[in-house]
Amino acid sequence: MASYRIGRINDDIRRELATLITTVKDPRVHGLISITRVDTTNDLRYCKVYVSALDKSDMKEVIKGLKSASGYLRRELGHNMSLRYTPELQFIADSSIDEGAKIISMMNKL
Repeated sequence: MASYRIGRINDDIRRELATLITTVKDPRVHGLISITRVDTTNDLRYCKVYVSALDKSDMKEVIKGLKSASGYLRRELGHNMSLRYTPELQFIADSSIDEGAKIISMMNKL
């Protein structure tokens, strides 16, 4: 029962952050950025946000920009969602899309 609730909260946080990232004014956060997954702890204190960008060369700069804007994103997330605690956001670069594309290309070669 609790895992279903956490799953719903993860989806809601992912959806809200996807819309909020477009409002970040940091110049390092640019281009097509997508949130691939969100993992929240059971006590809703911490949240790992997995981020993927279309331009892989600037991924470290995008993560730095998101980390610097995490206070703004957390505040806006708290305003938009009714949670007892607004989780602390930790942004992590996600390379699962690249790995999936590599596997598909290998399968196509066979």
